[in-house]
Amino acid sequence: MLKARFLRQKVDCKMKHGKKYIDNQKKIDSTNEYPLEEAVELVKSLTSANFDEGLEFSARLGVNPKHADQQIRGTVMLPHGTGRKVRVLVFAEGEKQREALEAGADYAGFEEYIEKIKGGWFDFDVAIATPDMMREVGKLGRFLGPRGLMPNPKIGTVTSDVEKAVKESKAGKLEYRVDKNSNIHVQVGKISFEKEKLTDNIRAIVKELIRAKPSAAKGKYFLSSYISTTMGPSIKLDKASIIDIVR
Repeated sequence: MLKARFLRQKVDCKMKHGKKYIDNQKKIDSTNEYPLEEAVELVKSLTSANFDEGLEFSARLGVNPKHADQQIRGTVMLPHGTGRKVRVLVFAEGEKQREALEAGADYAGFEEYIEKIKGGWFDFDVAIATPDMMREVGKLGRFLGPRGLMPNPKIGTVTSDVEKAVKESKAGKLEYRVDKNSNIHVQVGKISFEKEKLTDNIRAIVKELIRAKPSAAKGKYFLSSYISTTMGPSIKLDKASIIDIVR
């Protein structure tokens, strides 16, 4: 009984929001689906934080991630970047290490970073590795895997072309991955971006998700999609305006 009461209290705490959030929520018609441009204009007017919030895009897809052939994962280059400062670590030695640093990598090396990660260091957002490094880097799976930081050839982070990989990561290359509940959640910019840049970025991720639709997925694919600021309420997007993006 005490455990049940404690769990109810935790849920109640999670559901509580501040006055600004509640005021902004009242400005959104929860029964309405907003066309993309209108939704972006509205979400920009609702910002109330004292920092440059991120703009988040979320979608629920008609896939079953329990099946290997319906697990969606990949990358897309956003035309205007994410607005985030991306810290890049490259596992490389010799000429490739020098190449990575000249391309703008924040960290590049091998043994010293293997040991730092084992010791709990994770001050980076993207990890890239040359193929010859993966024998040892692969042993970091229990550290990097749960954080989504393990280099992977499918998303271009295991490569001999470290210069290209570093520059793309710094320029706004966005990784996406469906979660166990069939949802995609990514940051597509900053609220300070112009409306046109935000809509361009959202169109880019939508086009990429539609391109990545598994052949095994049947029925409706885009079940619902939303945008929101980091600290604000979500706005549901009109399905027709999402479909129009790829026409």
